Amino acid sequence: MIDLGGGYSARPISTGAYREACARLEDQIFGGNWLYAFPAATKAPAPLGETFSWGLYHGETLIGWSHAQQRDERTVYMADTGLLPEHQGRGLYTRLLPHLLDTFREAGYLLVQSHHRATNNRVIVPKLRAGFFIQGLNLYEGGLNVALTLPLDEAYREALHVRSGFRQASGETARRLGVQPAPAQSLPDAPAPELTPPPACGPEVDLGGGYTLRPVPYADAWAVAQALETQAYDTVSFDWQAPAPHAHPTGERFAWLVLFGQQVAGWQISRQWDNRTAYMVNTALLPGHRGHGVYSRLLPVVLDTLQAAGYPLVRSHHHATNNAVLVPKLRAGFRLQGLEVGHHGVMAVLQRSFDPAYERYMDVRSGLARPQGEVAARLGLQDQPSR
Repeated sequence: MIDLGGGYSARPISTGAYREACARLEDQIFGGNWLYAFPAATKAPAPLGETFSWGLYHGETLIGWSHAQQRDERTVYMADTGLLPEHQGRGLYTRLLPHLLDTFREAGYLLVQSHHRATNNRVIVPKLRAGFFIQGLNLYEGGLNVALTLPLDEAYREALHVRSGFRQASGETARRLGVQPAPAQSLPDAPAPELTPPPACGPEVDLGGGYTLRPVPYADAWAVAQALETQAYDTVSFDWQAPAPHAHPTGERFAWLVLFGQQVAGWQISRQWDNRTAYMVNTALLPGHRGHGVYSRLLPVVLDTLQAAGYPLVRSHHHATNNAVLVPKLRAGFRLQGLEVGHHGVMAVLQRSFDPAYERYMDVRSGLARPQGEVAARLGLQDQPSR
């Protein structure tokens, strides 16, 4: 038995008991989701490999489950987790997850995979915090899913960072990928150049801990970013070896420097993307200023500014394995839109909506919610009641 605190526990159960629990409770747990109703299956299910099933209990009452099964010789698949609504929002999933991962690790698996509706941040965030990486999005009978993978092999974990462009290959990871990085062209540990911050062009915001967010002209922010980018990034981008043939798109622009005292600690640059959307183009903190919660504190300030400017949507791109940024973005209400390959690497596309109806609309598209009320009307549908 796994003690989850607060009177909750997880206990191993048989596959049959898991299926019985699903039949009895799944409408209460998943009744608000939007599913496609296939006709009766004509084929027998594929044979199961190794399985792991737990019942989740409050006292002696079964209130949910977690079921996983072997997918191949290296991979275990977390197929299904359910919890009655009145027991959600209490951190049970976050407390259960490390125990499940320890079980899979002890069983000898190298990869743990799962799928979740792409807007279900309440599950995606604890998964990313536990070290899972985004693999992609796919349409299926339940809507739009995000695929996640947790590498339990450290060299393979680094290989995913290399694939995304977040880091350069080195050591054992480079050997397994069959590559050899070119000799470094610069000294990555060289001190950052001393820069005099440009004057503020608006009110500064105290971020706490000695940090200040200073609004500055767009061109000044880019000049600072270009001067400090080798200090801020270990990422691997495609070298165009030629200047861009066109200027940045015109439109409304926003820029800030993050100051620690009078020292530049980072920056945030945003601009108009289209007639409804602002785009958070570039955000960076120098290495010595990471891990202090500065990004999480500056993010609401930037979002409030963009919302006040009249944008109902905010878009951003981040390396697909950069969970240190993806987690605070998802916690701030951004939703996954997909992956794309650009000159910086494999990037996760995120979007934040300030329009409550559009936010619910994204849940409908992912299948997390059924079309109801205003969203149903805007889609030309009648209300779809929960099961």
